[in-house]
Amino acid sequence: MNRFLIRGGQLLLAAALCAVSLNAQKHSPSAKDSATVQDPAHALAQKVDRHYNPQHSLKAGFVESYEGLGIRRTESGTVMLVKPGRMRWDYTQPAGKLFLIDGEFAWFYTKGDPQVQRIPAKKLDDLRSPLRFLLGHTAIEKEFNNLTIHPVANGEFALGGQPKGQEERVRRITLTVTAEGVIHGIEIEEVDGALTRFAFTNEEPDARVPALTFRFTPPPGVPVVDGLPPV
Repeated sequence: MNRFLIRGGQLLLAAALCAVSLNAQKHSPSAKDSATVQDPAHALAQKVDRHYNPQHSLKAGFVESYEGLGIRRTESGTVMLVKPGRMRWDYTQPAGKLFLIDGEFAWFYTKGDPQVQRIPAKKLDDLRSPLRFLLGHTAIEKEFNNLTIHPVANGEFALGGQPKGQEERVRRITLTVTAEGVIHGIEIEEVDGALTRFAFTNEEPDARVPALTFRFTPPPGVPVVDGLPPV
């Protein structure tokens, strides 16, 4: 999703969705099962929720790409997330770039910059900040309008829709999901045509993440400026 710019995760479809539906029935036998069989988007969304909601923390590698406003860039690194609301993106390309949410503030800094940018987390308008799909405390179907599904490469599925409450900025968010409910990619299409994509690898559920991981101390002599991060 790069809005560090403040503008800033094949089997036959019928067989795969059948497996998803059957597994959903086994986990929660209820009157909703018949609807699950008829609604593959619902079935897969439920799988995603069951995979992530029990997790306390998550660590994964990521590749982030952005295309828009005549800009194209690709960056990569490691992301770590811990409930509630803590998130750290360490970039190895470009080296030294950091985006961190400690629960109260979001911090933006790249090694060598003349200042550190800090924003209250509640006021943050960054496309990485609402990745509740990976923080594991959301229900996918409550986040989207018009949820749809279709098969993509490697037996995975594109599960997406229009995110609620972001109609003026985001046209569509699409999750690339395995039949087991693991998110391997996220694509965000903004209303101005900009595209931000994240690809995730080497997921580590409930990874050990030291508390100090989410404590940011500005480098000596570098001032902290409250406001929006640089484009």
